[in-house]
Amino acid sequence: MKIAVLGSGSWGSALAKVLSDNGHAVALWGRRPELAAAIQASRENATFLPGAFFSDSLRATAALDEALEGAEMLLVAVPTHGLREVLRAASGHIPVGVPVVSATKGIEQDSLEFVHEMIAAEVPWSKQSFVALSGPSFAREVAAGLPTVVVAAARDLALARVVQEVFWTDDRFRVYLSDDVVGVEVGGALKNVVAIAAGASDGLGFGHNTRAALITRGLAEIARLTMKMGGDALTLAGLAGMGDLVLTCTGDLSRNRHVGFELGRGRPLSHILGEMRQVAEGVRTAKSAWDLSQREGVSMPITEQVYLALYQDKPLRAAVHDLMTRAAGHERD
Repeated sequence: MKIAVLGSGSWGSALAKVLSDNGHAVALWGRRPELAAAIQASRENATFLPGAFFSDSLRATAALDEALEGAEMLLVAVPTHGLREVLRAASGHIPVGVPVVSATKGIEQDSLEFVHEMIAAEVPWSKQSFVALSGPSFAREVAAGLPTVVVAAARDLALARVVQEVFWTDDRFRVYLSDDVVGVEVGGALKNVVAIAAGASDGLGFGHNTRAALITRGLAEIARLTMKMGGDALTLAGLAGMGDLVLTCTGDLSRNRHVGFELGRGRPLSHILGEMRQVAEGVRTAKSAWDLSQREGVSMPITEQVYLALYQDKPLRAAVHDLMTRAAGHERD
């Protein structure tokens, strides 16, 4: 199959490697011509995924029309804040009816739309061919061929099964199916916000008890929002919920946990982000999720405190105090 991958960061590159290693003809697109030329020449994305080499079935390009020409599947791995711009530029070149697979996790600011809504707005016919790919998966480990398990969610399970077959790699990359696009997308977006909280807890010197509480109660508020948006809470017990949440909150490769950890150590957010070469989606998602919770009337106290810490400069210890002194309630509330 000929597959176009939009986004040459670490995640797009790792998935492009999986696909090309599986024998598919992959066109990897990125904004920067110099990066595309370097990847094409060296067979390695030394900027974002050093040490992982691509097979000859992958070609890199900075030309959208070239990447999308004849594509039989589209994989989108562009950060949420830049997604709409890329889609608008690409829409006229995307072959109508091909599966549109999203590996992007987040909520757009201002519109408060999830990725499937953004893609449907810019590529209207894609509503029936959208698949969300999510789950506990660090790019570096995927590229290294370490065993990884994810979920492909689509309204039409036959479409999700196509994606399952395309990505499946014996002993290395396993894909489960779901028909809950909303639950998978909410879980994938909100886990990044909770990971900032977990990282801040570690940076402040708190223990495993605190981190476990944040993960568990974070999952509860993710489930509340999922149900409000029409998704299934049981989805959050799976790979796109608990699986991705545990990984992102505990793994040293997590960019969002790193942001929280450095905040907990007392470093300014601007300095932390200025040193990072890739996007920590949770920073933007914290505001989007907070705004969405207010619009939908969903109680999300951890998300609220992360938002206040990132956007209102609330001291982290004050945020912890306010979480710990909330009125007592039933665990299922």
